Amino acid sequence: MMRIQLALNVKDIETAIEFYSKLFGVEVNKRKPGYANFAIDSPPLKLVLNERPDAPERLDHLGVEVFTEDEVSATAERLRASGMISLEEQDTTCCYANSDKVWATEPDGLQWEWYRVKSDSETFGAGPKFGNAQKALAAGNKEACC
Repeated sequence: MMRIQLALNVKDIETAIEFYSKLFGVEVNKRKPGYANFAIDSPPLKLVLNERPDAPERLDHLGVEVFTEDEVSATAERLRASGMISLEEQDTTCCYANSDKVWATEPDGLQWEWYRVKSDSETFGAGPKFGNAQKALAAGNKEACC
């Protein structure tokens, strides 16, 4: 089982939450300052909203949320064999969650994240040091993350 993740940079978190709650007919799954996510069953989607009014792009990254350690490991092995891994992260804190992740960068530079949330966190975390997250860090957003 898995669901696609869409991580968006939004100008105003409250306006975005209101819009996406109505669009998908669901309530916020996790809400923190400048951050929200929706765990949508139909269609299976993890929608992540990061409040970054000055972000150069609205699309931050794409991902696939899986639910077992074996699924993350199998993806890492498959991507490693194909020479596609950009970054592997174990027990990393990002987006108010502790996760295992593997990242791949598509030919035009968009980041794809395969991940499993292990537990919630009270801190946002630092996130990976590449792609749009890296651009946000360079722009002074010290909490840039997925």
